[in-house]
Amino acid sequence: MLKAKNISKVYRIYDRPVDRILEALPFVLPRHSDFPALHPLDLEVGKGETLGVVGPNGGGKSTLLQLLAGIIPPTTGRVSRKGRTAALLELGAGFNPEFSGRENVYINGEIMGLSRREIEASMPSIERFAGIGEFIERPVKTYSTGMHVRLAFSTAIHVDPDILIVDEALAVGDAVFANRCIRKFEELREKGVTVVLVSHDLGLVKQLCNRAVFLMDGRIEAAGDPSDVINRYVGAVLEKQKAWRTTEDAVHGLDASHRHGDGAVEIRAVELIGQDGAPTRAVRAGERVTVRLSVFFHQAQPTPMAGILIRTRNGLDAFGTNTKTEGADLPPCAAGDALEIEFAFECLLTPQEYTLTVAAQHPSGHSHDWLDDAVAFRVLDIAKRSGIANLPTKIAVRQLS
Repeated sequence: MLKAKNISKVYRIYDRPVDRILEALPFVLPRHSDFPALHPLDLEVGKGETLGVVGPNGGGKSTLLQLLAGIIPPTTGRVSRKGRTAALLELGAGFNPEFSGRENVYINGEIMGLSRREIEASMPSIERFAGIGEFIERPVKTYSTGMHVRLAFSTAIHVDPDILIVDEALAVGDAVFANRCIRKFEELREKGVTVVLVSHDLGLVKQLCNRAVFLMDGRIEAAGDPSDVINRYVGAVLEKQKAWRTTEDAVHGLDASHRHGDGAVEIRAVELIGQDGAPTRAVRAGERVTVRLSVFFHQAQPTPMAGILIRTRNGLDAFGTNTKTEGADLPPCAAGDALEIEFAFECLLTPQEYTLTVAAQHPSGHSHDWLDDAVAFRVLDIAKRSGIANLPTKIAVRQLS
């Protein structure tokens, strides 16, 4: 069981290092400003419960996990934990880069209070779950980011914790490792292990968690059922994106949440065209749609390139391509030239909300003009299918003797 009562974290910010010394002198006025990374809050996670923590970057999620794990002290309040706590918060934290993976497993196990005999008994399972092969005998400094996470996560879950605190453990793992971790989370829940999980993968939070909290600006904005909390989070993100829209984009009829590039090429209009040839914001699943870009060249470009990217409302990439990938090379353009470029495809997406990101780029990948979420649209379908891809499916049934 994990319980936090009125915990907060305030950091002192100094303009100059010397101000720390001067402030320690008697009769000197404070020379710092306070930054409240986490405002006072109460939180309780019961035995066997999995709590998901969601929110934007800088919202206080990592600070909260560090407080719950006992890594940093709270400014106010207290945290109580019952049982052995394992935490995976920062990549490579607790690992000595000069030691081998095996040696680091022993060190971490002993820090957690396990005997060498207990660690030796768990070592085959740790190696098998991490799946890094002979690298277990090599120095950790030679590991890739994914190998770091694999071994750290495997070590954390095999020390038989009562409380497991995890910050974005699956963000850098491949699909096979992610699925293995998901099954392990479900197994830990069945064993009664208390889990606190921070993740930007909202689908994962819905799948694994009994309860969720939405943190923003160091405050709990919503708590309760994961689906309800995530809906509140997504709604807040969309509202924030609207606030970022620039006056320049509005003049050109564009509604991008973020725009960047060197300005050598400018995307002046973006349209999503339905099967009837008219601009639309609602598309039927399977319908043929066209993305039409109007592009103006401020500077000569011998090998211009344009691309599109479709994302779900949660920011997951659903489909992306460009003129180079499709073998449709654009002609060389001089300063003052303009092109109209169309991407036509069948919209084989499941019914939900999506955004369209567009870009004019150099073949090296350098952006001339990149517009995130330039068009928002919804895919409609009578059938409700899971996932993102809405693949035409035929079912055959045969009677077997």
